[in-house]
Amino acid sequence: MSRIGKKPVLVPAGVTASLEGKDVSIKGPKGTLTIPKADEISYELVDGGISVQPANETKRARSFWGMQRTLVQNLITGVTDGFSKQLLITGVGYRANVQGKNLKLQLGYSHDVDYAIPEGITIATPDQTTINISGIDKQKVGQVAAEIRRWRKPEPYKGKGIKYAGEFIFRKEGKKK
Repeated sequence: MSRIGKKPVLVPAGVTASLEGKDVSIKGPKGTLTIPKADEISYELVDGGISVQPANETKRARSFWGMQRTLVQNLITGVTDGFSKQLLITGVGYRANVQGKNLKLQLGYSHDVDYAIPEGITIATPDQTTINISGIDKQKVGQVAAEIRRWRKPEPYKGKGIKYAGEFIFRKEGKKK
């Protein structure tokens, strides 16, 4: 049985990794990301990568193992390629545009919704019904996408609202006469 956790996380050229103090820090062309070390996990710099192993054989340490390796992998992916999510707006009169540091959403309410774009996140609107969210921190990109989507979730009858690209909306049949 092969375990992904046994494989070291490869650090590509142009990226530097350091295990200083209580933090794992990765620096790359897009920026620097840091996560705190878990006490149950031992980290080690090996040639060409970072090895993540459980510090002891307790159930808690083994359950943290895969997650911590994935977090380190996400740091490396973030500083090299970055992460992005795409939201699609469906509905008559629903639209979005970026104005300075704010995302202005018109979602059928009596007022416009202004969403302040957080630091480290880039939002682009190639057209009025598409929102592209990108950044180096996977958690922050997903959180921003979820907060924007929360303003008008897609409804099951007509499918109006904000949905993720590729998301399937289960449609319901309306009333019958």
